Amino acid sequence: MCGIVGVLGQHEVAPIIVEALRRLEYRGYDSAGIATVHQGKLDRRRAVGKLVNLSDLLVHEPLAGLSGIGHTRWATHGAPSADNAHPHRSGPVAVVHNGIIENYKELRADLAEHGLTPQTQTDTETISMLAQHLLDKGLSPVEAAMQCIDRLEGAFALAFLFDGEEDLIVAARKGSPLAIGHGDNEMYVGSDAIALAPMTSRITYLEEGDRAVLTREGATITDTEGRRVNREMRTVQMDQTRIDKAGHKHFMAKEIAEQPVVLSDALAAYLTEAGIALPEPGVDFSKIDRLTMVACGTAFYACFTAKYWFEQLARLPVEVDIASEFRYREPPVIPGTTALFVSQSGETADTLAALRYCKDKADRILSVVNVAESSIARESDLALPIHAGVEVGVASTKAFTCQLNVLLLLAIKAAEDRGLLSPEARDDLLAALRTLPGVMNAALAHDNALERIARQLSQARDILFLGRGLMYPLALEGALKLKEISYIHAEAYASGELKHGPIALIDKTVPVVVMAPRDRLFEKTVSNMQEVMARGGKVVLITDAKGAEIAGQEAWHVIQMPEVPEILTPLLYALPAQLLAYHTAIAKGTDVDQPRNLAKSVTVE
Repeated sequence: MCGIVGVLGQHEVAPIIVEALRRLEYRGYDSAGIATVHQGKLDRRRAVGKLVNLSDLLVHEPLAGLSGIGHTRWATHGAPSADNAHPHRSGPVAVVHNGIIENYKELRADLAEHGLTPQTQTDTETISMLAQHLLDKGLSPVEAAMQCIDRLEGAFALAFLFDGEEDLIVAARKGSPLAIGHGDNEMYVGSDAIALAPMTSRITYLEEGDRAVLTREGATITDTEGRRVNREMRTVQMDQTRIDKAGHKHFMAKEIAEQPVVLSDALAAYLTEAGIALPEPGVDFSKIDRLTMVACGTAFYACFTAKYWFEQLARLPVEVDIASEFRYREPPVIPGTTALFVSQSGETADTLAALRYCKDKADRILSVVNVAESSIARESDLALPIHAGVEVGVASTKAFTCQLNVLLLLAIKAAEDRGLLSPEARDDLLAALRTLPGVMNAALAHDNALERIARQLSQARDILFLGRGLMYPLALEGALKLKEISYIHAEAYASGELKHGPIALIDKTVPVVVMAPRDRLFEKTVSNMQEVMARGGKVVLITDAKGAEIAGQEAWHVIQMPEVPEILTPLLYALPAQLLAYHTAIAKGTDVDQPRNLAKSVTVE
């Protein structure tokens, strides 16, 4: 969601903050702004749209100062506008905020009795107004910030900057991530370490409820009771080149193309000559009676795919839930249950809340994340990194395949632990998995053919995806990718459900993408294809050589994937679905990397 940056520096901070905000663009935003303190005076600049608009404004209206805070906003309360953009200022205080203040209406009513009225539609302005009110009562900036934080209800990460205070930033987190960066006589705060990477590798992650008082000499961190606490300072190394497009037109194109490489890296991290090596303390699936998997969006579809693997390979009962439903349904978690949470960022608000619900109920908490230092990882008994590297495109690609990879390895280990997979069968599966990066390169060679198909799909108003078995979750993910970045209405169904309603939508204007390798369910899927074509529907068949030979003649288009063992098909068939979505979006002229209304890391409900 929103991105926060704060700097107490030795040089002019405005260009430093703009560059740091640029590294947070992947989170999604609709406006941006900066506030600084210069010669004791607080000032700010804000602009709607992309960061280039803020940069242009700063050229014409420069903002001096060695101390400042910045923000990229994704609208929740109040439309995207310069007035609603952060930082918000009330008299001598400016604030940037990520999250939602649930009691802002009550706070505004209280402040109105003291003559303070809002100038914007946002909940964030209430924070700066409250801090101003507390300053007017004679409190110091730090005292005002702390008492203000105490009165806020909801989930938030925030940073305060004060008039007359050139060596002070006050920050806090509750439900949204925030990191402190340590420099040489400089201090930083950011939504994540990516923003701070060019400035420092020394990072302290604030924990839930922490508040931090930053000066150039360091940070004083306290908990919700005001007790001083020590948080570990970690050295976080980030490869700067990974946040470049590396010659590609879009980050999404780069991230699709690099999947063979990152999958190879991920396999190297988990596989040894002896088999699968999990991080300590590991997990023994023979002691697990039930697995509950919880996630959102693309990560949910990775879990849904893994449900098939765990149940078929390991005969382990699996429940898969959408985090935003799970946390409020408050389901019973029976003894013998292990809960597994999947999140690319490791900060997804609903997934984190679901994890905390399970903390004292499940026997064990596992997580699959891309950010090893994230909240979800830190609060798990065992966190399994997917090793995808930084993913900038809002629509997840390489993180999805790397999530699938880790979940498949877990399912194989579960089958072995439960005595259902011999060492020889395990070795055969892992040998096939080791060859998959090379096979992926062959699949990516269909890029031009998929681009031609996508130009035709871009004219459609509605598109259906169909799949059976392991291809059903992949169909769901393919439809999600397409709607996310092309804005074409796309839906996915289990092929067997076609006659139970969706077939009513079929006519010559509705393309149907069928994901169907020649597996044990292929003939049934071919019957569904025939039903579609009998009603004038145009079928795009994604299959292998055997499938193309059997059913490709009558399809509108056929994309022929390399043949792989059935269990590996989800990792391979994700690629054509991603490329189809990417090229359709290009043909539509949409913003592929930052599609409208979407954010990379959803850290609010």
